[in-house]
Amino acid sequence: MSLQEALHWRSATKSYNGNVIEKDKIEQVLNAIRLAPSSSGLQPFKVFVITNKDLREKLQPISCQQQQIVQASHILVFAAWDEYTQERVDSFFEFSNKERNLPSAATDDYRLNLLDMLSKKTKADHFLNSSQQTYIALGFGLLAAADLKIDATPIEGFDNDAVDELLNLPEQGLKSSVMMALGYKDEDSDWWGKLKKVRRSNEELFVELH
Repeated sequence: MSLQEALHWRSATKSYNGNVIEKDKIEQVLNAIRLAPSSSGLQPFKVFVITNKDLREKLQPISCQQQQIVQASHILVFAAWDEYTQERVDSFFEFSNKERNLPSAATDDYRLNLLDMLSKKTKADHFLNSSQQTYIALGFGLLAAADLKIDATPIEGFDNDAVDELLNLPEQGLKSSVMMALGYKDEDSDWWGKLKKVRRSNEELFVELH
């Protein structure tokens, strides 16, 4: 499919048939998420890839009982940094400079300016920013899945605190932000996919300033 065809093909799947995604395809989706852009390139999140049946059965009640949680092949939980610590920022720039064969001081001005800016923000501001980065990665994952004809569902309807506790996220300095189900739809019961895709017109959505 072309990009435009993939965008028209995809929908938020409401019912999955339980079939498992091929290993090479799930790896391609995860790699698209890994390659997604993020602010300053920090990638301030982790993605928990859940296939464990018992864990998903515990996840479902705290996710508004959504059936996709237990029906889909994979559930991805995007968990953002709870704050931008100096250690986390320094560690990224050390890693980045090493990968690019740059001297450690090459990015000092940028890194120090970033740390100064972050020091003026609250911890809540930090999490808001890091969680916003997860949505960029989510979008890349959704598009990669559509390109591979893998059905997907972005999921926000869950108890964040309960999910955090279930996955021991506070101990890791993380907080859940959004989920994604991946798999293959049940053609008979996925009623949403049978409906016409509805979006606002270009004229209503876009404001052109010349």
